[in-house]
Amino acid sequence: MADSTASADTDSDPAGRTVAVSLRNATKVYDNGVVALGPIDLEVRRGEFVSLLGPSGCGKSTALRLIAGLSLPSSGTVRVARPTVTAGGGHPVGFVFQEPTLMPWTTVRENVRLPLKLAHVPSSTAKARVDEALVQVGLSEFANAYPRELSGGMKMRVSLARALVTDPDILLMDEPFAALDEITRFRLNNDLLALWRSLRKTVIFVTHSVFESVYLSQRVLVMTARPGRIAAEIGVETSEPRGEDFRTSADYAGYCRKVSNALAPAYSGSPA
Repeated sequence: MADSTASADTDSDPAGRTVAVSLRNATKVYDNGVVALGPIDLEVRRGEFVSLLGPSGCGKSTALRLIAGLSLPSSGTVRVARPTVTAGGGHPVGFVFQEPTLMPWTTVRENVRLPLKLAHVPSSTAKARVDEALVQVGLSEFANAYPRELSGGMKMRVSLARALVTDPDILLMDEPFAALDEITRFRLNNDLLALWRSLRKTVIFVTHSVFESVYLSQRVLVMTARPGRIAAEIGVETSEPRGEDFRTSADYAGYCRKVSNALAPAYSGSPA
C-alpha cells in the first residue's frame, strides 16, 4: 500500500542529523504497466546537496515528482519533513523544471510572483518576497523585463527565483541547466553553490552530467536503468567554497572517474 505523507520534523539519521526527505521501498508503476521506479530507498538530510545521476528513463524525474507530491507512489512510503509554515502557504518544496515555463505575456516580476498569487499572499508581503528572490538570483535590474528579452540562463534564473519565493525548505531541480551552453552552465553552477551556502536549503538535483554532479554535490547517488534503483553512493569531500581550483584539481578528476565507473553498468543495460 502506498503512503505519501508529510511528516513532522522529528526524524533523524543515526548521526542525529535531521532527515528532510525519506523514500522507503518506494515504487512507481504507470497505468500502462511501465515500472518507472524502484523499489528505491533514499534519505536526504536537512541542508544537504545531493545529485541523482543516471541514464534517461531511469526514474530520476519520477523520484522528484514523488517527493514534490505531484505523483503518488504505487507502493512504499515517501516522507517529507514540514518544520515551518512559509509565506507561500506552508508547502516545503520548491521545484525548478528543465524548461523555465515562463508566462511570455507578463514581466519577470509577475512570473516570480505567481506562486504567491496562487496562495493568496497579500500584495505588500508578496512584493517584498519577490524583491528578495530577484536579489538572490541576481535579476533585480530585470524585474520589468519580459521573457522574450532574456537569455536562456536568465530565464532559468527567473524559474529559480519563482521556486525560492515561497521560501521552501527543500529545492528540487530537474536538469535545470541541461539546455544551456557550457560557459553559462558553469556560471550558474557557481551561483547555485553560492546560493546554497547562503540559504542552506536542502537541494536534490537531477542531472545527466557526471562533471556537474561531482562539482555541485556533497553526495552523488547513481541510479540503475529503469526501473531506477540506487546503485551507488559517492560522497564528494573537498574544501569549501568550491570554485575553479576544484574544477581543475586532481581530486575532482578522481571523483569524476569514480562516478563514471559506478554509472557504466547502468548505461550498458539501457537503450540509447
